[in-house]
Amino acid sequence: MSKEEKHIVILVPSNSALMDMAGPMEVFSRAAAEQTKTAHPLRYIVHTVSGEATRQVITSSFLPILCESTFEEINYPIDTLILSGIPADDDQPLHHNLLPWIAAQATQVRRIGSVCSGSFMLAQAGVLNGKRATTHWRLCQKMKEKYPEVLVEHTPVFVKDGHIYTSAGVTTGMDLALALVEEDMGRTFALDIARQMVLFLKRPGNQSQYSTMLAAQATDYTPINNALSWLQTHLHEEITVERLAQEAAMSPRNFARIFVQELDITPARYIEKLRVELACRSLTEKKLTQAEIALQSGFGNADNMRKVFLRVMETTPSEYRKRFKSALHA
Repeated sequence: MSKEEKHIVILVPSNSALMDMAGPMEVFSRAAAEQTKTAHPLRYIVHTVSGEATRQVITSSFLPILCESTFEEINYPIDTLILSGIPADDDQPLHHNLLPWIAAQATQVRRIGSVCSGSFMLAQAGVLNGKRATTHWRLCQKMKEKYPEVLVEHTPVFVKDGHIYTSAGVTTGMDLALALVEEDMGRTFALDIARQMVLFLKRPGNQSQYSTMLAAQATDYTPINNALSWLQTHLHEEITVERLAQEAAMSPRNFARIFVQELDITPARYIEKLRVELACRSLTEKKLTQAEIALQSGFGNADNMRKVFLRVMETTPSEYRKRFKSALHA
């Protein structure tokens, strides 16, 4: 049985991060190998293509790679085009024909996307004008300032707007590639690829790029850190600003003010995000009931947890568990 060929192109300019290119390539290559074993009428053909005048590209880790061709040598219809990221903090010069080529491809291909700072090339080519997009969390503000016409979203792992996809830092390119494979081949097939690559959790696009606790490490203010340390083992309890202020040895009013100043988030919102992350881990890694998880996470009951999930995660706990549970428990 002949299969419909879909050409997947990973575009690699000079100074690309190796993982930005290798992650999605590995996902699609494994998917292509599995497609040969199924009766599905689709077949991926995966290409690495240089964004330069020559096929050899030097990556950001100084490892040279030899691409199949340059972007100007492509003679087949591209189905999915993914741009590998380049440093966005030094205004690296690009091949003079690359941006016009990207802009033209955006109107022709079925899907176009980027990994990490590859979104800056999409923005520079005008592809993201009026579109929702993301990039590495450290670069979101820079993109917002440099390209005000782009609707930058700071936290998601990846964002889809129409046929345009942008993903966050480095490894999220694999999350994006898995999502694209799932669109084409279905969830079971995509989860099998995730298992092969020992990617235990297939992350949803709206999952945060970084954990709330990791973000909290930005403060070195000891009283606030004392309160945060106490929080980690007391999320199941009823927590008030007064109780946190007590751990910080501060007045409630001063504690709330300094907390926002240090972490750019209110104590109540911070606690809510911690509880959602704890519940997410339990939903995907443990075989507890939602009532048990809600109690352990500090939501009190499953009803309250569901309301918060709908507002924060834009999905229900049941749907989150169904779609994103660990491969260990799938």
